[in-house]
Amino acid sequence: MAVLEFPRIKASLRKYVVLVSRFPLQPLDSRAAYNGAMAMLDTLLPRAEAGRLDAGEKNYMKVLLGLVRTYEESRSTVLAETKELGPVEMLKFLMEGKKMNTVDLGKLIGGSGQASMVLHGKRELSKKNIRTLAEYFGVSPALFL
Repeated sequence: MAVLEFPRIKASLRKYVVLVSRFPLQPLDSRAAYNGAMAMLDTLLPRAEAGRLDAGEKNYMKVLLGLVRTYEESRSTVLAETKELGPVEMLKFLMEGKKMNTVDLGKLIGGSGQASMVLHGKRELSKKNIRTLAEYFGVSPALFL
């Protein structure tokens, strides 16, 4: 990636602007955004520990750490709220988050009839279904047991 030139910006802010162009400071609204933030922090933390960040880089890192903390706190709140859900309720919760319906679920587990039976508690998820759903939603298979 080419380094951008910012001739009118103070030297102390130049690196900050370059960092923002690489990873903009905005709310983390997905796991991918969180992973990107963590990757950026992985590049900054060794330099911070060695005392080699300028003021702009320190400010960028401080804001990025706040965004990461906010994301992690929101995730832990959601996990605490869902901790006591059974497998079907957990599945419904995850489906709602992805705006899925019974037909969408059926495409994953073998048909909308089977999906309907699972959602109404008339059929349990198979081991294969559990693996498929855990991979699709990016969660532990244990949530569906």
